[in-house]
Amino acid sequence: MASGSGLKRSDSIADMMPEALRQSRYQMKRCFSRYVSKGRRLMKKQQLMEELEKSTDDKLDKDKLAQGFLGYVISSTQEAVVLPPFVAFAVRMNPGVWEYIKVHSADLSVEQITPSDYLKWKETLYDEEWAHDDNSLEVDFGALDLSMPHLTLPSSIGNGMQFVSRFMSSKLSDKPEKLKPLLDYLLALNYRGEWFQEWGLEKGWGDSAEACRETLNCLSEVLQASDPINMEKFFSRVPSVFNIVIFSIHGYFGQEKVLGMPDTGGQVVYILDQVRALEEEMLQRIRQQGLNVTPKILVLTRLIPEAKGTKCNVELEPIEDTKHSSILRVPFKTEDGNDLHHWVSRFDIYPYLERYAEDSSAKILDILQGKPDLVIGNYTDGNLVASLVSTKLGVTQGTIAHALEKTKYEDSDVKWREMDQKYHFSCQFTADMIAMNTSDFIIASTYQEIAGSKEKPGQYESHYAFTMPGLCRFAIGINVFDPKFNIAAPGADQSVYFPFTQKQKRLTDLHPQIEELVYSKEENDEHIGYLEDRGKPIIFSMARLDKVKNITGLVEWYGQNKRLRDLVNLVVVGGLLDPSQSKDREEIEEINKMHSLIDKYQLKGQMRWIKAQTDRVRNGELYRCIADTKGAFVQPALYEAFGLTVIEAMNCGLPTFATNQGGPAEIIVNEVSGFHINPLAGMEASNKIAEFFQKCKEDPMYWNKMSTAGLQRIYECYTWQIYATRVLNMGSMYGFWRTLNKEERQAKQRYLQMFYNLQFRKLAKTLAKQGEQLAAKSTMPDRIVPRPKERRTQTRIQRIASNLLGPVLPASNLSTDAA
Repeated sequence: MASGSGLKRSDSIADMMPEALRQSRYQMKRCFSRYVSKGRRLMKKQQLMEELEKSTDDKLDKDKLAQGFLGYVISSTQEAVVLPPFVAFAVRMNPGVWEYIKVHSADLSVEQITPSDYLKWKETLYDEEWAHDDNSLEVDFGALDLSMPHLTLPSSIGNGMQFVSRFMSSKLSDKPEKLKPLLDYLLALNYRGEWFQEWGLEKGWGDSAEACRETLNCLSEVLQASDPINMEKFFSRVPSVFNIVIFSIHGYFGQEKVLGMPDTGGQVVYILDQVRALEEEMLQRIRQQGLNVTPKILVLTRLIPEAKGTKCNVELEPIEDTKHSSILRVPFKTEDGNDLHHWVSRFDIYPYLERYAEDSSAKILDILQGKPDLVIGNYTDGNLVASLVSTKLGVTQGTIAHALEKTKYEDSDVKWREMDQKYHFSCQFTADMIAMNTSDFIIASTYQEIAGSKEKPGQYESHYAFTMPGLCRFAIGINVFDPKFNIAAPGADQSVYFPFTQKQKRLTDLHPQIEELVYSKEENDEHIGYLEDRGKPIIFSMARLDKVKNITGLVEWYGQNKRLRDLVNLVVVGGLLDPSQSKDREEIEEINKMHSLIDKYQLKGQMRWIKAQTDRVRNGELYRCIADTKGAFVQPALYEAFGLTVIEAMNCGLPTFATNQGGPAEIIVNEVSGFHINPLAGMEASNKIAEFFQKCKEDPMYWNKMSTAGLQRIYECYTWQIYATRVLNMGSMYGFWRTLNKEERQAKQRYLQMFYNLQFRKLAKTLAKQGEQLAAKSTMPDRIVPRPKERRTQTRIQRIASNLLGPVLPASNLSTDAA
């Protein structure tokens, strides 16, 4: 393994590499000769390492090269552009830390180049004329953040709130007059324009004398001797977030009968659990603040008249197990202003989003009778709309990606033209860039989602510098050292997903249904295949049926591994069983592939394929029934941003095998609380699963040990209460953070607005609105259920002043644009 010992982050590879090349000049000339021998091409890390190894026949020389500085540099290179006689390297020495260098293959001269120069070289392979055009569109969002403080250490990425707290502490404690922005912000806080004074203190300091004293002490410490801990503690007590709007637009968003529908999966579960946790935390804080305020959370999604038996045609729907939270559905509009009746794929959604944002803003202001305090987007479409709405209303914005499609499809940026008709990545990647850069804070579930691992960039990091030749070059897209990045890991609903050992809570009345679902030999439109030997443990997987989730990959691993087939049965839940019933392009391909694999490996008798299940309560008991067989859960995704099903399975006590590509690699401590598997090495993964079950067969206590360790990991790190506390703290702290550096923020906002108007709108307009002709011919939609009219209450604004602080800003609504 190559080593970079002694290399500091401040060291330049371009400065150090010439000497290293000189010391191994003969071998390196041979190596670079091999690199350029096949002409122009894009080389990935594995290819670079293979050519390095082939550059010498001597084993000692091979080891010396691999273990030396050059081996370390090349093993840290994500890709290289070969344009003979030059080779340009994109080197990633640490997460988030990139350097671009150009080496001449003949004389081995080395030159450092900019990200923009590297991208132009890369573009030459795909669109040479555009690459050499001085007027090609180049966007550099980093140029607008020059005075913005950034984190410096890779290990600190994702700790944005702590960094902001430290920075504000140092800035506010510098000079007394610098406290004025904080005091003005605090005095401007209000709810619907009203403040009430009692006993000389504003409401919001606390619900008791002791609570008021604690809050006053926090403020005193911030004003007199500010430090990061006091700053974060104080903002957690500031009454600033009462109304939250959450956007989740694509798919069928609902509380029942939606899971497994096109584009509808874990994101829905995540948001509903998120809302319950946020409302509970908000209510607790409001009580502790001594306020008589009713918080509201609205989940904005699309109203779909052709609801397919769901409630997606109901405009306003209360969220179960909450008191003040609702789903608000707003329809897409066709070009002639009519409601669009049918579902639209998440890849075809972009032409509708601008009008949707306008209509949503009006609905939000009507229902909340004012602006929200925090807007949170989900996925590309929800994040773009959240950006438009938060900019329009001047409120704090949070962003949650869930999955960034650019990382799912290799080279989907440079090969966007090949994929655009199917996926419309030109719109999606542009929208992602706008949302990331508009947002005040970004919520990630794991470190890997942001900055990946030592070996592989994270989802967000892959947007640092990239290009779509012929369309746009992002010299700097998003920098993962930006303090807007934060990690807040979700949990699972522990009233639904609880350990199989809690016998008194088990839902035994569901067991006959689950028995039929898993074990009956009948084949129908809900399940096919059967399990001949019921005595075997079951390996179980549940996910959407698409390429990235890789359920068909798991089936193929199982089919190819005789030892695994002898040890266990396989049960998978996902998608539809009949391709003619699906409208999703990828799902249709995967359905056909699944049938082919079942026939190819003759899996009937050892495998059960169950169509997507929408009943969460029954799914929870299904996990536990799999645990009863001493089985295991397998999550084989090619990439998974987080992995809610991993959390669910571990909550139920199932030993879990999960992809090492993405969030599950952080959830599971390998071979301690579960197992990592490489989805690109199917035989290795299936052998690892087989070895586990062989060991359990020899030592039954081993299964119990892994089950218990998984549960312990969940209880320590992954609960919704921890999540809600962090997100509300972000809303409060970044609400103040966005009021600082107003001029720079305004400049960036104007830049983003121009980019949106000139680039995204043009792309969205060229994307044909899918199926509007079909909509005109469609049958009558399900009845649209309107929301009941609400009684509008009056508000009043009461100005406040302070005898102690001198001149202050007049009280104003917190949501007034501070940018």
